[in-house]
Amino acid sequence: MLNIAFIAHDRKKEEIVNFVIAYEKVFVPHKLYSTGTTGTRIMEQTNLSIHRFMSGPLGGDQQIGAMVAQNEMDLIIFLRDPLMAQPHEPDIIALLRLCDVQGIPVATNVATAELLVKALERGDFAWRELVHKYKPGIAE
Repeated sequence: MLNIAFIAHDRKKEEIVNFVIAYEKVFVPHKLYSTGTTGTRIMEQTNLSIHRFMSGPLGGDQQIGAMVAQNEMDLIIFLRDPLMAQPHEPDIIALLRLCDVQGIPVATNVATAELLVKALERGDFAWRELVHKYKPGIAE
């Protein structure tokens, strides 16, 4: 079971909902997270259970970023709106930087999201299970 987060800017919320509907069966066995409104919209249209953090501008991006910093997030689908300025842009940049630091796959558009979900479906994320197994501080 992997930890997967969904984030979408306002003009991308319908797109992420449709994406998750299309791949709902792939997401079922995993632990799902999202920022506030995005998670609510996905849960209204699917049978998925999602742990919702605060709205992105209110700190939700940072809450997901905290999981990334602890290497506790395995995949992020973050549909960004590149044509609209975001008031919390520094939080977004910090989240993406943390993903780069920790080597967490992150998709910022549907094309990349689809490639990552197809890889997830094939089992190509097994390396993340090893990351969790050998994480420092976890005794067996």
